[in-house]
Amino acid sequence: MSNDPLLQPYQLKHLTLRNRIMTTSHEPAYPEDGMPKDRYRLYHLERARAGVAMVMTAGSAAVSRDSPPVFNNILAYRDEVVPWMRRIADDCHEAGAAVMIQLTHLGRRTRWDKGDWLPVLAAGPGREPSHRAFPKVIEDWDIERVIQDFADACERMKDAGLDGVEFECYGHLLDQFMSPFTNQLAAPWGGSLENRARFAMEVLKACRSRVGDRFLLGMRYTADEVEKGGISVEDGIAIGRMFRDSGLVDFLNIIRGRIHTDPAMTDVIPIHGMRSAPHLDFAGRMKAEVGMPTFHASRIPDVATARHAVATGQLDMVGMTRAHMADPHIVRKIVEGREADIRPCVGATYCLDRIYQGGMALCIHNPATGREEQMPHVIPPAPRRKTVVVVGAGPGGLEAARVAAERGHRVVVFEAAPQAGGQVRLLARQKRRSEMIGIIDWRLAQCAARDVDFRFNTWADAADVLAEAPDVVIIATGGLPQKDILSFGNDLTVSAWDVLSGDVKPGTNVLLFDDAGDHTALQAAQLLAEAGARVEVMTPDRSFAPDVMAMNLVPYMRAMQDKDVTFTVTYRLTGVERDGNRLKARIDSDYMTLGKTAHYDQVVVNHGTIPLDQLYFDLKPQSANKGAVDYDALIAVRPQPDAGAGFQLFRIGDAVEARNIHAAIYDALRLGVTL
Repeated sequence: MSNDPLLQPYQLKHLTLRNRIMTTSHEPAYPEDGMPKDRYRLYHLERARAGVAMVMTAGSAAVSRDSPPVFNNILAYRDEVVPWMRRIADDCHEAGAAVMIQLTHLGRRTRWDKGDWLPVLAAGPGREPSHRAFPKVIEDWDIERVIQDFADACERMKDAGLDGVEFECYGHLLDQFMSPFTNQLAAPWGGSLENRARFAMEVLKACRSRVGDRFLLGMRYTADEVEKGGISVEDGIAIGRMFRDSGLVDFLNIIRGRIHTDPAMTDVIPIHGMRSAPHLDFAGRMKAEVGMPTFHASRIPDVATARHAVATGQLDMVGMTRAHMADPHIVRKIVEGREADIRPCVGATYCLDRIYQGGMALCIHNPATGREEQMPHVIPPAPRRKTVVVVGAGPGGLEAARVAAERGHRVVVFEAAPQAGGQVRLLARQKRRSEMIGIIDWRLAQCAARDVDFRFNTWADAADVLAEAPDVVIIATGGLPQKDILSFGNDLTVSAWDVLSGDVKPGTNVLLFDDAGDHTALQAAQLLAEAGARVEVMTPDRSFAPDVMAMNLVPYMRAMQDKDVTFTVTYRLTGVERDGNRLKARIDSDYMTLGKTAHYDQVVVNHGTIPLDQLYFDLKPQSANKGAVDYDALIAVRPQPDAGAGFQLFRIGDAVEARNIHAAIYDALRLGVTL
């Protein structure tokens, strides 16, 4: 038996959990037609097989038809969910993990034009800023109906063989009753704290009557809204004691804050550059004051913090959800004494931001997450050892080198710079984003452990590559900033990279023209503003920085809104010329020709990158496959066809076209795993 606090079993009522680590409820948006089919099942099964004590599915599953998901959630109000959830439960139980699900009614946190176009409900008429619907004030018949919907959904989950359910009581309908900010009802459902808690208690009673005592019911609730006039700490303690004294609740999962706006949600679920475990001590206080089994998850990204949370008695079960998206094998690596091999969660929150943009959760640097049907988390050995040459040591090149080395190949990496990292090293220069260097550092360590041969400070040419007698060559040289896009005056502009690298000193009155819409522009704007410049960020798009999603936008705005920064949308910079000691910018739009002018002392352009691909084209005629990629084989994760004698040539990441970190790493993994 280990004496590691994280590896101790925990008795939760009648259920024995094998350790103290869980994945808390979250919706990766993998369902198909509202059902958790194979992709969903395999995602959770990977983590169960690797040792987590409990997988908490859904964040959250909808109990009613008038709670339509705003992204791809599980529809717990449909009977056909039962066999799909039963398969998840059976497989994860066989792997040794408990299985639960989170149920909810979204209330006003959705839209009327989703699902069946039914009215949005809430305990008051106030609109939630994030989802923008003006809700119907709930009526008595709605209350009765929704309580029964919760009970029906809860019974379905018991029939599916789950160990229990957790109810969502933060930001959703249960909390919209609980919070004075959103509850404008008269007694018996509004007014006093006891009245505001009545709806949650009636839901619990109805569910317990359906499922009996040997089925766990838990409450994930807001114990402090951190805003005057809302649920206070004292209220949170009182609510917790109501749950405890009712005898209906088996555990509490503590939340601090609100989620009605992007900034509020980002404080509840912090991203990189924000404090780790900011609410852990508060959760510990709730456990001490209320005296119930206590769970919590909020940016607990590393084993040391999780171990501290359990060892100090602040938590009974610690949620490491985003951390398990980065590395589903955390528990296995702890057990095997391989903590140094854990792929770090760098807090990029690409996972959550993608969901809210209408996509699905993907880890910024583990492309196997969510693709367990096709992509392995553990790289299998190759049938024959080859020599693989990788040119470029950015995130894509390092992933290609890591995967090839794990396959057992001899790997040589050429890199023109003195250090690995590419664009990640550039973005990590900003203190707030410095954690992103973990993407590079982890891969360097993995490569070092497998004897990858790095040749830094080497601008490789075709002769250098061919001298290694390669079987496979992977060009991962990335791209260079593309700024010369104006009708005139390109020589008078600088790139956002010039600003970020420190090669160009910030001006005092700066126009930053951004039609790439990515982090680079905002990061440069923040640097300029913090240097004291007056900054105008201009874009031809209808919104600025469209590729910087909600939660990642928050720290940028907090860094710039108290400075002299303005955002101008729907205008296009078309030219620059000198006017004395200033620069005169010509400004038009995609909607009409304007010919407007404005003066600045510095013009910065952010227009993405152009592939640095000369070496690829130098090698292409000499390669066996002439650089061709069989897309059917690539998508199906089959080896590329044998093209005959000679080396195979491929290029990945920004050496192909301007994309992002995840795309470069995914290119490398799905190509490399078949080499």
